[in-house]
Amino acid sequence: MTSPLTNHPFIPLVDLKAQMASIRAEVDAAMGAALDRCDFILGQDVVAFEEEFATFSDVGHAIGCANGTDALYLALHALGVGPGDEVIVPAMTFIATALGVSMAGATPVLVDVEADTALIDPAKIEAAITPATKAIIPVHLFGQCADMDAIMAIAERHELLVLEDAAQAHGAEFNGKRAGSMGHAAGFSFYPGKNLGAYGDGGIITTNDDAANERIRFLRNWGSKIKYHHEEIGVNSRLDTVQAAILRIKLSRLDEWNAARCRHAAAYNAALADIPGVTLTRYAEGTVYHLYVIRTERRDELLAALNDAGIGAGIHYPFAVHELKAYQHLDYAPGTFPAAENWARRCLSLPIYAELPDDAVSRSAEVIRRFQSPA
Repeated sequence: MTSPLTNHPFIPLVDLKAQMASIRAEVDAAMGAALDRCDFILGQDVVAFEEEFATFSDVGHAIGCANGTDALYLALHALGVGPGDEVIVPAMTFIATALGVSMAGATPVLVDVEADTALIDPAKIEAAITPATKAIIPVHLFGQCADMDAIMAIAERHELLVLEDAAQAHGAEFNGKRAGSMGHAAGFSFYPGKNLGAYGDGGIITTNDDAANERIRFLRNWGSKIKYHHEEIGVNSRLDTVQAAILRIKLSRLDEWNAARCRHAAAYNAALADIPGVTLTRYAEGTVYHLYVIRTERRDELLAALNDAGIGAGIHYPFAVHELKAYQHLDYAPGTFPAAENWARRCLSLPIYAELPDDAVSRSAEVIRRFQSPA
């Protein structure tokens, strides 16, 4: 597929076909084996993948579930968060972070983000803590870990739980610790476009808490340890066995794929650094670049220019959480979270994935430079 205006090949925001081409034979074999066994519910590949992902994430337990939103809900519910409780979340994140809190019956309390990273600002967390606060959910946005040292210190002082939203951070690290290993639990998504993505929905919870592990496994399976013995109201939220078979193949490549993303991000940094009107995101060591995000005042116009040139840029995210109709009832006035609102108005995601074509960075930079500095 080529751009009608440039006659260059179209560069998508993420290219699942390119990734699939590199692992097709292994995936076909793994799926075929699962289909031959017919162990479709909590089958052999689910058990193996849970063990492998726990090892990868340097945690004691990993519990597969249906999707990343369920991962957050199940972890909160298992940790005792529910009606009457408040949970602190960043004002700039995908709605799933807040939805997990709402599904547990608790109330999301928003906190502004850092101006140069879009990560939750630890300096603003304590002002949002009330007697009803039960937990903090830092989001490892764009593949970069939040400041977990500062957040865990705050949580310890106030006796709060910490649930990492690691949906975009498979393999990311903070001070040598893997995403998903630093809080009381963490939720991951395997949505197809993630660094580690299934070919459908999927999610997983990681934890070092033995009791939480047992309770999450119980809750995800209709509140039952023994078939037809339902001890309380649970949910049906299990990672599909065929998806687990696919994820096992991909997990073996993830560190390699993440390293490629880092190389592409370094190329973007060099190509875009001197373009006027473009603000680069501050990414720290250990980031896995789920998204490469810049900011500019004329974001929507630049997005159109990139798309017209055959470059599949996108926006993550066009609204802060308090601006969404679903959360108008939280009653936050416009301007309450200026950094989050600034990100929503100016952020622009450029294509990044392991198989990104060699000319993608230079083509993107050329369009951006021409747009920002017209002759």
